[in-house]
Amino acid sequence: MKKKVCLTTLEFPPDVGGVAESVYRIARMLVELDYEVHVAVFHANKRKKNIQRSSRQTIEQDGISVHRLKAAVRTTELYSPSVMIMDYRSEIYFQLKQLHQQFNFDLLHSFFIKETGFLTTLLALENDLPVINSIRGSDLHKHIFAPEQHAQLSWTLEKASWLTFVSEDLFKRAKILVSNIEEKSSVFWNSIQPVDFDNFPTPELVKNFRGMVIGSVGRFRDKKGLEYLLDACSQLTKENVELTLLLVGNFVAREQEYWQQELQNSGIADRIIVTGMLSRSEAMTYLPQMDVFMIPSLNDGCPNAMLEAMLASRAIVGSNVDAIGEILTDGVDALVVNPGSSEELAVALRKLERSPQLRQQLGKAAKEKALRELAPEVEQQNWAKVYERVLLS
Repeated sequence: MKKKVCLTTLEFPPDVGGVAESVYRIARMLVELDYEVHVAVFHANKRKKNIQRSSRQTIEQDGISVHRLKAAVRTTELYSPSVMIMDYRSEIYFQLKQLHQQFNFDLLHSFFIKETGFLTTLLALENDLPVINSIRGSDLHKHIFAPEQHAQLSWTLEKASWLTFVSEDLFKRAKILVSNIEEKSSVFWNSIQPVDFDNFPTPELVKNFRGMVIGSVGRFRDKKGLEYLLDACSQLTKENVELTLLLVGNFVAREQEYWQQELQNSGIADRIIVTGMLSRSEAMTYLPQMDVFMIPSLNDGCPNAMLEAMLASRAIVGSNVDAIGEILTDGVDALVVNPGSSEELAVALRKLERSPQLRQQLGKAAKEKALRELAPEVEQQNWAKVYERVLLS
C-alpha cells in the first residue's frame, strides 16, 4: 500500500511564485516515487471585508490531491493582529486535523517554518507522525528579526523529525537557533526541468528594447537588492552605455510606493521596463531576450528564476549569498559579486557590455552546469533518501 504524505504550503499553482513552483515540482517527484501525495494550501484572509464560513476545496491536479483551506471570517470589525493570527491559525489547524482524520497520513511535510511549520509540526506530534520542515529563505532570513517569533521558530526546528535547507547559509543560521540539528538535516538545491527556449514566442515589448538588455525576474522587494542594480545601471548610462533595464514581474504591494519613487529618482526611468506580474511561462519568454540576467539579492534561498536563466544560457551576475553564491562560480559560469555593492555590479556589467564573447562563454557554461548538477533526477534522489530515512526511523 502506498504511503500517504501531506505537504503544507501557502502557495501552489496556479498561484504565482517560487514556492508554488517548488512545492509542485517536489509533489510530482513524490508521485513518481510512488507516494500518495496530498497538498494542503493555507489561504490567509488578508482583507476581511466579507463575513464567510471556513471552507475546503479539493481537486485532483496532475495526480496530486490539492486541498485549499480557508479560515472563517466572523466579523469585519478591526481587532488586534495577534487575535487575527490566533483565530486564523486555530481555524486552519482544525481543518488540517480533519484532513488527517479523513486520509490517515503517514508523514507531514511543511514548507516555511513560520507560516506552516508550527501548525504542521503540532499536528504531527499530537498524532505521533514524522514531520519534515523545509526552510526556503525568508523564514530564517527575515522572520528571525522579530524577537517574538524566536520561540516558535526554535521549537519548530527542534521538534522536526527532519529538516531540509536550500542553502548552507540557511543551515548555518538554523544552527544558531538550535545547535543540535546536524544529525537530522540535509542541504540540497532546487532543480530545474530542461526547457526548450527556441519554441517560445517573442514578447511584444521587445520592440521597446534599446542597447544591452539587463534583466531580472521576480516579485521585487527589499531582499532583491534592486536599489544597487539601479545605481549600477545609472553609472553605466553616465558612461554613454546604451541599455534597457527589464524587470519581468512587479513590486510587492506593500512596497509599491517606495519602488516607484526609486525608479523615478534613478536617473534612468526612461530606460526601465516593468512588465507586471506574469505567469511562469510568460516570464520565461523574456529570458532569451536578455543579454545579462541580474540577481543582486541580499538573501534569496535558491531562486528558481536564476536556474531558468542558466538553462536559457544567459550571462549571469549574482551576489555571493545563499545558493546563488554556492551554485555560481565566478569567472567560470557567471560573475559573482558581494551583496549590496553598486560598484561591483557596475564593474561586472561593464565587463560584459564590452565582451559579447564573455557573455556567450558564461551562458554556455551556466547551461551545462544546470543540466548536470541541477537536474530533477538529482533533487528527486535527495528527496527519496530523506523520505525513506524519516519513514523508517
